[in-house]
Amino acid sequence: MNKDQADGNWKQLKGKVKEKWGKLTDDDLTVIEGKREQLVGKIQERYGYQKEAAEKEVKAWEEHTKHRW
Repeated sequence: MNKDQADGNWKQLKGKVKEKWGKLTDDDLTVIEGKREQLVGKIQERYGYQKEAAEKEVKAWEEHTKHRW
C-alpha cells in the first residue's frame, strides 16, 4: 500500500472513528492521521481510560470494522 492509498483509507475511516469516539475533535484526528498508538493515546486522554482499556476498545473496533493499521 502506498502513501496515497493509506491517506485515502484514513480519510474514509475518520468518520467511523468519530462515530465510535465522539469526544475526539477534528484536531485530534489530524494528530492521529491513521496512527494506531496516537488513537489509543487520544482515547485515553479524552475518555480517561487506562491504556489497557483503550487498547481493548481499539482492538474490538478494528475487528468490527476489519481495519488493519
